Amino acid sequence: MSARTLPLLFLNLGGEMLYILDQRLRAQSIPGEKARKDEWTDVDRKRVMNDIITTMFNKKFMEELFKPQELYSKKALRTVYDRLAHASIMRLNQASMDKLYDLMTMAFKYQVLLCPRPKDILLVTFNHLDTIKDFIHDSPGILNQVDETFRQLIETYGGLSAGELQLIRQTLLIFFQDMHIRVSIFLKDKVQNSNGRFVLPVSGPVPWGTEVPGLIRMFNRNGDEVKRTEFTTGGNYVTPQREGSFDLYGDRVLKLGTNMYSVSRPVETHMAGSSKNPASHAKESTVPNPLAKEELNFLARLLGGLDIKKPGGSETGFRLNLFTTDEEEEHAALTRPEELSYKVINIEAMQEPGRRAELSRILGELEVAEPRPESAGKGEDLLALMDTL
Repeated sequence: MSARTLPLLFLNLGGEMLYILDQRLRAQSIPGEKARKDEWTDVDRKRVMNDIITTMFNKKFMEELFKPQELYSKKALRTVYDRLAHASIMRLNQASMDKLYDLMTMAFKYQVLLCPRPKDILLVTFNHLDTIKDFIHDSPGILNQVDETFRQLIETYGGLSAGELQLIRQTLLIFFQDMHIRVSIFLKDKVQNSNGRFVLPVSGPVPWGTEVPGLIRMFNRNGDEVKRTEFTTGGNYVTPQREGSFDLYGDRVLKLGTNMYSVSRPVETHMAGSSKNPASHAKESTVPNPLAKEELNFLARLLGGLDIKKPGGSETGFRLNLFTTDEEEEHAALTRPEELSYKVINIEAMQEPGRRAELSRILGELEVAEPRPESAGKGEDLLALMDTL
């Protein structure tokens, strides 16, 4: 696995999360002069987007994220996104958060599958960041945060070889391989089957720098071409006009990673295929995770910079529903299998004397495996780290 995958996974999933939240907030917004105290307005929407983006691109957070490290489990990442989604006055209940995470993961999985070449994962990431910058175009301070992350991406990934980028793509595909959640947009566009698996096209532009298939050339031992044979391909391939820009500003050419929710249409998610198998998920939650302590270290560092904004004074938190009606949301919460729900672990960077007991409780809930000799002392390292936060 690649130790450089985590920033790309986090930023692209975060971009999809912001697309979905923006679409739902716009759909539920009421003109300011007509809105009641408990209803969303466009001012509230901008505030939520600004707060989440500010937290997401926090300098300390990004520094921790870009450190070379193994990719962590789905549960650990889900914890980060749950915290991130609640970094403003917005509140999501369990069913809406489940749906949000399902939409995020399936959208990015589809984009990774469709990347013509491994390097294009960077263009997908740049598309997400370009759109995020549009969300906060009138907030120069937050724009600078996003631009700084852009520069980190260019510096970190711009010089990687094709093999290193291919390893990153394979790491992402391994992360997504058991996720087969049906999404209405994909089903309607016929890019996803009823079992939740994606349909990959056999036509379209070939990767930049490659030729359209249909010709076999044979060479002798001296490297001279001696024969050509043409064959019929199963698709209609074309040569791309130009390569997408990998600069801070530029035309990315590739459309993967742009906002597919810009045209309003309802989006539903349904569990399908192997995702409905309770045994497999029960196994995932009961088998001890040898990386659990390392994940806690990771979460302690990352979540230390993610402060949930609690409404102050008379201000109340606004609830966002990702379903069409409250009844649908309640039904989803009741019918979703318990083994598919994520238990969120809240790690607070507290200075109170009781924090050691709390950490011990969390470690117990994670069913941490007995440490191997080379990993001895990880728990003590975590407690020492928490002391410094």
